[in-house]
Amino acid sequence: MPTRLLSTNLLKCAVIAAGILDWGAARGTGGEDDPCVDPAGAPHLSEPAGLAATETPMPEPIGAEMADPASQDSQPLPFNIPMPTLGGRQLWGDILHFRGWRIQQNVLTQHYRLLDPGDVRQAWGTIDDCRRALKTIREQQGLQPMSGRAVILVHGIIRSSKSFAALQSRLTGEGYVVVPFDYPSTRLPIAESARYLRQVIESLEGIEQIDLVVHSMGGLLVRAYLQQTASAPDLRIRRMVMLGVPNMGAKLANIAQKNVLFKSIFGPAGQQLIEDPEGVISKLPTPAFEFGVLAGSRGQPEGYNPLIPGDDDGVVSVSATRLPGARDYIQVIGWHSFLMSNTDCIEAAVRFLKTGAFRESGEREPIMVDTSETNVSPADTDPAAAANH
Repeated sequence: MPTRLLSTNLLKCAVIAAGILDWGAARGTGGEDDPCVDPAGAPHLSEPAGLAATETPMPEPIGAEMADPASQDSQPLPFNIPMPTLGGRQLWGDILHFRGWRIQQNVLTQHYRLLDPGDVRQAWGTIDDCRRALKTIREQQGLQPMSGRAVILVHGIIRSSKSFAALQSRLTGEGYVVVPFDYPSTRLPIAESARYLRQVIESLEGIEQIDLVVHSMGGLLVRAYLQQTASAPDLRIRRMVMLGVPNMGAKLANIAQKNVLFKSIFGPAGQQLIEDPEGVISKLPTPAFEFGVLAGSRGQPEGYNPLIPGDDDGVVSVSATRLPGARDYIQVIGWHSFLMSNTDCIEAAVRFLKTGAFRESGEREPIMVDTSETNVSPADTDPAAAANH
């Protein structure tokens, strides 16, 4: 076989390994189904449609338009009937969570919708329309303010919060308020998607403690959020578990970066996943709170994917997950796309959230920062110190 043809076939394999499986999973669990929006992204009804599909400005911060819903009760809502949806995948971003209810924004039209815990659309229109509708529902159903411990689940590129179903069930059983966060992962750069996460975190009024479990690019999203809130961090955030996060970049993204199929499926964020010492990932901060890194692997010197040097989970190399400063680190035999439902991963993640250690024995394997670096503080070199910093 000619070398060029072999390289082309390998590239196709890389694209498949990097995401076609994820794409199929995402399509199988849901899509952009809101009846208000046609395939072109335009509302069917004559609501304020917002911006054209070619524009992708950021959602307004929650505090920017917090008009008192009570002062606008006399204003009629747009034509609304309950409508089943699949919860939003690549065109919708969550901006508010309350006891399973969600307000989402469409990344193309910029309009909003209110989904109930069963992903049925109960209202749509402006942000104030949706807030008034939720206020009315809270009063009618006697829904009390939230409290306690929350765990936010942040999915990777192309996936959705539904990929965390098994872990969500387990965490709910442990007494956590579970917040399955969705964002338009293939439509926006990482930093812009992180602003949706910021709004959701700010919406969790009454929650005293916040933990996170993140998969793949979801971990980079959290680090981008921390970069955006560095001057005023949310002190409720306590611990985070990273599952297969390419903290040092993904070699497959470098290989497939210029491939038309890869670019069309993975969008602008896919271009940012590359290994690059001057790239987006290299500039993201290390969390100041406790975090643990869990890497999927084959458990052999060579991993599942021959295009990735060393051991890997089929998409991300083991070495690329290792973010210095982690309080604990563990490898689990498993494929990248299924770490969220892997029994060993679930047990380790829940244990870390409770104790700060992955292993039942309590023994930790921290990832230390290179002490030869200059201007390194004790909080940077010792994860235990970072937890108290």
